[in-house]
Amino acid sequence: MVGMKKLAVAVSNDNEKVSVQETITAISKSGFKNIFIQWYDKDWNFSQEEQVKLCRSLGLNIIFAHLGYQNINSIWLEGDEGDSLVDRYKNDIRKCKENDIPMVVMHLTSHFEAPMYNEIGLERLKKIIKFAQELGMKVAFENTKIKGYLEYVLDNIKDENVGICFDSGHCHVHFNDEFNFEKFKDRIFAVHLHDNDKSDDLHLMPFDGTIDWNKLLTDLKNAHYEACITLELCYRYDYLKISIEEFYKIGYERAKRVAELYEKV
Repeated sequence: MVGMKKLAVAVSNDNEKVSVQETITAISKSGFKNIFIQWYDKDWNFSQEEQVKLCRSLGLNIIFAHLGYQNINSIWLEGDEGDSLVDRYKNDIRKCKENDIPMVVMHLTSHFEAPMYNEIGLERLKKIIKFAQELGMKVAFENTKIKGYLEYVLDNIKDENVGICFDSGHCHVHFNDEFNFEKFKDRIFAVHLHDNDKSDDLHLMPFDGTIDWNKLLTDLKNAHYEACITLELCYRYDYLKISIEEFYKIGYERAKRVAELYEKV
């Protein structure tokens, strides 16, 4: 794997029929050395801080944290709820910094409808980004279900610590594979790579759905993507026929296959 990109995978709290401890342990045995965690501020039995501690004890390197997106649409609306999101995200970023996590991924919308992007939300995001910058943290905004928000934010915020997290599954099922990679050249900080058949955001392993991986990886390469090949997989559906350990071992082989294809395109 000389010259090949580092491989990473999500620690998913949505895996079915297994605990997150079992998920982390299976990942550590699969070959993956890098992971990202979900920092969702939910009342999980095994907290996000405990997940960080277990990952580190097993030698896993945390490349970023995916922050929660509860009520994120309110960031574009006047009122206290939108204002409170600034403090919430600042607190999340501060905690990630304290846990030596160098980057956070954020959504700009949730669901299929959201208030139109505007100066209200932009000013709030600028405060969050400035706080992250002061801590030496990067912020990557993810393409979700609605077009236009990434473009608006990155057109108006040029800070070097701000970029995007490209999600292949969202692009396939919600954007019909239409994405302006040229616009985001040199600003793709992270990826969520997974597959689907356009019926839903299924979080399948690469090559188990209908994404054209050769084209996608060519686009990423032309956009100068330089970080990890990061899979965002979920243990559910037909994958439940195999063990969680086998699931991540296969996932690791798929990640290697993606990395090998990336080198060739």
